[in-house]
Amino acid sequence: MPLTLPSRLPAIELLKKENIFVMDDKRARGQDIRPLRIVILNLMPVKITTETDLIRLLSNSPLQLEVEFMKIKSHTPKNTPIEHMMAFYRDFEVIAREKYDGMIITGAPIEHLPFDEVKYWPEMEQIFAWARENVTSTLFICWAAQAGLHYYYGIQKYPLEKKLSGVYKHRVLEPSCPIFRGFDDEFFVPHSRYTTLHKEDILSDSRLTLLSESDEAGVYMVMARQGREFFITGHSEYAPNTLHNEYVRDVKKGISPALPCHYYPDNDPSRPPVVRWRSHANLLFSNWLNYYVYQETPYDISQIHS
Repeated sequence: MPLTLPSRLPAIELLKKENIFVMDDKRARGQDIRPLRIVILNLMPVKITTETDLIRLLSNSPLQLEVEFMKIKSHTPKNTPIEHMMAFYRDFEVIAREKYDGMIITGAPIEHLPFDEVKYWPEMEQIFAWARENVTSTLFICWAAQAGLHYYYGIQKYPLEKKLSGVYKHRVLEPSCPIFRGFDDEFFVPHSRYTTLHKEDILSDSRLTLLSESDEAGVYMVMARQGREFFITGHSEYAPNTLHNEYVRDVKKGISPALPCHYYPDNDPSRPPVVRWRSHANLLFSNWLNYYVYQETPYDISQIHS
């Protein structure tokens, strides 16, 4: 089944070129189907790129999805045209009147700040509290995973000596968990962050289940509330060249970054990276949608509660 997206969203034409079936909202209204409602809080700087990355993965499902985008009112993005934000994003205060089957909250380039020093942290706290009552299952990615674990469970983040950047091998710790249906015993995930979580903090809280980790990248996936919350520290949604673009950006800034690990063939940045995470990424999103959104959400969306 197709994704239902706002008409004229740039990602529609980009994904059609990849033969991904998307449907604008006008056509979808003619079908007698109750689509799953998914809201995305996109905190990444380049909004259109992140929209396209996430929609690409959400499209790999037989379910019909109605995707909406949320923005926070207390922050104006610098890298996305205001016209795009006005056309395709709604403020939280408007979204808050509704209920959603699933929610995705992305990372944000603010890891160096303590949570309470983030300009929009008060609004994030409101969103986290609202999600508990109005969303069936929420997927927290990278900074959002650290922020959500801190808000709900008091888990701290810790600075790394240097940026963690690359594609790392991970292992499944709970193979019977439906989120891993179809996974290999080991799989690869891109990471790009300056902070981390400590495994001991996760294991010490009985409300949390550590699902996956990496010897090099540490804690990867944590589940809470029987799958109503997933906290993921990596970037499974990244396109093939995203880490490369970040590396080139940092070189131009004079930061002298290290090469992303396990990314370029023979560590040669002039050669295109080998993608080793695409199948895992598609399974992750399709399993989340199937087992923790579609099979758990009520048909009457108004019945969603904590």
